[in-house]
Amino acid sequence: MPSRIALSLYEISTWIVPLVIAITFHEAAHGYAARLFGDSTALRAGRVTLNPLKHVDPFGTVLLPALLIATRSPFLFGYAKPVPVNFRALRNPKRDMAFVAAAGPGMNLALAVLSALLLRLVPLLPPDAAIWAAENLNNGLVINVLLAVFNLLPIPPLDGGRILVALLPNGPSEALASLEPYGMIILIAALLLLPPLGPQIGLDLNFVWQFVARLTNDIIGVIMWLTGQG
Repeated sequence: MPSRIALSLYEISTWIVPLVIAITFHEAAHGYAARLFGDSTALRAGRVTLNPLKHVDPFGTVLLPALLIATRSPFLFGYAKPVPVNFRALRNPKRDMAFVAAAGPGMNLALAVLSALLLRLVPLLPPDAAIWAAENLNNGLVINVLLAVFNLLPIPPLDGGRILVALLPNGPSEALASLEPYGMIILIAALLLLPPLGPQIGLDLNFVWQFVARLTNDIIGVIMWLTGQG
């Protein structure tokens, strides 16, 4: 039993560390971008920082992912405390909203590339440390690309939805923005409720997960190729 507990704690550590970094840096990037484009709300709230403790949600960033890992869940999910952004305070609210929203996924993609580059240095570490570092970096690569892809889905309030709201003409933009109060309900239905119904009606309704997984794998392949490891 002690060895099993130790193994579980070791496995959890190789996922929680990169997940905390990915989620908190994602939120910090939103805060930095908002400040750059004129909104100081996140700055006044102490959220324009790379200190993970300022962004960690005890349940969403630590406990929930740890429980999913410990129970061998087929998916990993987590979240940080959202950075407060007053879009009306941006110098050009419609345009700048796209940059603020894109900053989070952009940070995740940058972290994914950094993880891939650091994998090249792992052989320089002592054997035991090298194994732990390699697992963290591999998991970090996957987590960051997955978070970027997931958050770029074109459904508000996800970042992709807000980017699309900023890019569309006023009429379609306002129609899409009106979905924001229902966006998470739509997303949960597409990810968790529709797939189990598929076999009962003879249809494959797991299309969102399949799209996210396929695009995540493709982007990881490109990153590994660009960093000379593919």
